Amino acid sequence: MSDNIVIKGARENNLKSISLTLPKNKLIVMTGLSGSGKTSLAFDTIYEEGRRRYVESLSSYARQFLGNIEKPDVDLIEGLSPAIAIDQKSTSHNPRSTVGTITEIYDYARLLYARIGRPYCPNHEIEITAQSIQEMTNRILDNHGAKIVIMAPIIRGKKGMHEKTIEELRRSGYTRIRLNGEFVELDETITLEKTKRSDIEVVIDRLIAKPETRSRIYDSLETAVKLAEGIVKVLVNDNEVIFSEHFSCPICGFTLSKLEPRLFSFNSPYGACDECSGLGFKRRIDVNRLIPYPEKTIAEGVFDKYANTESIYLQQVVQVCQAHGIDIHTPFKDLPEEQKDLILFGTNQPVDFRITSKSSQYTHRSFKPYEGIIKSLERRYLETTSRMVRDWIETMMNDIPCEKCHGKKLSAEALSVRVGGKDIDQFSSMSALNLDHFLETIHLSDKEAEISRTIIKEIRTRLQFLINIGLDYLTLSRASMTLSGGEAQRIRLATQIGSRLTGVLYVLDEPSIGLHQRDNLRLIRTLQGMRDLGNTMIVVEHDLETIENADFVVDIGPGAGEHGGKLVFAGEPKDIVNCPESITGKYLSGEYYIPLPEKRRMHDRGYLSVIGARQNNLKNITVSFPIGCFTVVTGVSGSGKSSLVNEIVYKGLVNRLTKRNEAAGACDAITGIEQIDKIINIDQSAIGRTPRSNPATYTGVFDEIRNLFSQTKEAKIRGYDKSRFSFNVKGGRCEHCFGDGLIKIEMHFMPDIYVECEECHGKRYNQETLEVKYKGKSIADVLDMTVEESVEFFRNFPKIHNRLKTINDVGLGYIRLGQSSTTLSGGEAQRVKLASELYKRITDKTIYFLDEPTTGLHSHDVVNLIKVLENIVDKGATVIVIEHNMDVIKVADYLIDLGPEGGDRGGELIAMGTPEAISQVKESFTGAYLAPILKRDGNRGFYQPPKEQQ
Repeated sequence: MSDNIVIKGARENNLKSISLTLPKNKLIVMTGLSGSGKTSLAFDTIYEEGRRRYVESLSSYARQFLGNIEKPDVDLIEGLSPAIAIDQKSTSHNPRSTVGTITEIYDYARLLYARIGRPYCPNHEIEITAQSIQEMTNRILDNHGAKIVIMAPIIRGKKGMHEKTIEELRRSGYTRIRLNGEFVELDETITLEKTKRSDIEVVIDRLIAKPETRSRIYDSLETAVKLAEGIVKVLVNDNEVIFSEHFSCPICGFTLSKLEPRLFSFNSPYGACDECSGLGFKRRIDVNRLIPYPEKTIAEGVFDKYANTESIYLQQVVQVCQAHGIDIHTPFKDLPEEQKDLILFGTNQPVDFRITSKSSQYTHRSFKPYEGIIKSLERRYLETTSRMVRDWIETMMNDIPCEKCHGKKLSAEALSVRVGGKDIDQFSSMSALNLDHFLETIHLSDKEAEISRTIIKEIRTRLQFLINIGLDYLTLSRASMTLSGGEAQRIRLATQIGSRLTGVLYVLDEPSIGLHQRDNLRLIRTLQGMRDLGNTMIVVEHDLETIENADFVVDIGPGAGEHGGKLVFAGEPKDIVNCPESITGKYLSGEYYIPLPEKRRMHDRGYLSVIGARQNNLKNITVSFPIGCFTVVTGVSGSGKSSLVNEIVYKGLVNRLTKRNEAAGACDAITGIEQIDKIINIDQSAIGRTPRSNPATYTGVFDEIRNLFSQTKEAKIRGYDKSRFSFNVKGGRCEHCFGDGLIKIEMHFMPDIYVECEECHGKRYNQETLEVKYKGKSIADVLDMTVEESVEFFRNFPKIHNRLKTINDVGLGYIRLGQSSTTLSGGEAQRVKLASELYKRITDKTIYFLDEPTTGLHSHDVVNLIKVLENIVDKGATVIVIEHNMDVIKVADYLIDLGPEGGDRGGELIAMGTPEAISQVKESFTGAYLAPILKRDGNRGFYQPPKEQQ
């Protein structure tokens, strides 16, 4: 068996026929500038080839369900193991997916509660014990004269046709069953669908409840208990009652069926709350979103979001107020609660409505009850077939916790079972660290300890994995959709560690994203632990500490895009510093570095202040952001940074300054808003999901280029307008490939292939359109230009030149204008988004929000990012950044450090001030890592970086 992975002639994307040998069972880091080709080598070549070979080893029947995998553009790869990719793009958007379900910890928790859980009556707080048949008989006889049907539920929610079970019932002499709620005679032909779940209950007896039938009831119950393993269903005058030999409250009769793992699953109808179906919330009209400004009066437009002044709906509201003596000139917040309820939820008392048309020519009169604003909106939301109306109503809706389960997702029966005094919702709501401590100190009887030993060991092992990779603040109940890309990736990493596989090739994409420097070493130790099991770890990473701790480093470059794709270095980390072509090596050796600013900006323009912030884990903190400065919010993962910046500040400003109505985070007040009039949020979402989307179309520069082409002499002679130069509409595009430039050919069991369109030869346009040229270039030639080339080409057209220059300034000069957005890396996509905002006018009342903008950026790229952000602030704007990268933190004007830990142990304000001030705060983890960096870089002096570094 080969000890190496041999790659020859890798040409995927921008790779320049790379050949190299990678050692197996080692921690390998692939690094290089953003866009240099690291991901193309690690994911698009090595992982894709490993996955393709595994799929090809399966039968043709299995392959048809897995889809086709295209062969990477590589001559040869030898020594590949089965490959598993752990990237950042697989975060689930299913509201039912949680940290507990992803890591499988919740599956073990359900088993734990099913095996050693103690049921308690939710009404009387007493432990529930098993019911005897005598007690069941007495309960039935309490309903004197009632019609009784005694049934044994032998099949409960199981898939299958159950032919043998039904035939056995016939042979045993039973004549009737209840099948999925319907009574069926057994002498009929019964056919069930194999793939559907069924409930089958055998009818044991039908009788009237009276003293003389006592022995008959007792015998029937005894028979039912034997058939259904202790469970009996009884219809009392068509009302269903469940009896159990296992658990029942002696006071109120609250009954539990047999404790099974599915009882504790919110994804199963047997455990989920029947009101919200296990989601824990319901979409309802949120009064705070319906009425964002309750200080307004009805006359001033407090219901502007619901209806304008000429609307028939507002006329109804005003006439209801007049009929019930409600003053429409009193601020809505000052009205009595009963008057607010009447307006929002309606009244059954009829009102004489006289609705006038806009032209005042027609009046419609009716005498009917008033429905209420909230009831009206919820009814219209359910009844409308218009997507536009639904979208409009959704702007006033929010996920309101379920009134029955109060957001706990489970039924009262499931929540009545406790282990160590906690129900399973309380168990899931503890952070990983607290939960591990709870299981370590739990007091169990000898029998319970023996039963649960293996289960608790499995749970604690998985919790330790989460703790070791810096996710000790997460709770099992945390929804997957609320996780950042880095958190989701590290959770999947923890799941893989739990599987204890060996001989596997793992490919990871920047697992350190979103991780504070304090937790970096724990992540590295985890990766080394997986390596020591006998796995090969390939990690795409820019973090210098991770590179230094690797066994083998591959540096792709030297530049990005077409300037990259070459193998610059492959070997041990200690040798990369001696490679003159390696930019990474120069940063590791200290030859290249990001200097400290010569001075920090003063806070002479006041502050944007948040008072009493308490969203999620924030502990009623008051924080100030200096206006016109570069502010970085720091802190360990889960400390409350996103809650403060994204949920409270950003959404709060959006609600005050725009017509949008976001569900802003909880705080007492935000002051200093009068100094802001424009908000720009540059987040990590993708810029496009289709091959037609590209940097030119996203930034809007393509509209100007099409305008330019439509003004050429040839275009005017032919009568072409700007739409002629669009590849998305009929007219100028090639109709053979519909403007794609490629033709997709389905190959059935082989991967689909894309061939160049034989009509337009990949140019997307028809011949007539391509004959229109500007400076000898057709529209297709322009799309094939790099940004770097196009900046010079369009120098005489400021509208085009300025937009292209902003793309070039953020370090994307190497990408092509028509490059598909689906081929852009995460770092590239975010910088395209930043560039699309930068060409716009920046004022001293503009505020920018960025969430970890160094994602996917090499230290060399961070230089460009810092220059761009500094340029924005120099023009008077305010920049607020959430960041863990020490190079960004050290150059900030002002730091806000949250902590001290994550989750419920975080949410406190540790310190505010300059980086120098934070570095002196002993309680700050950020300060502890910042102090030596400031000392080192301060001794280096304030220097101008080499030209190639700029």
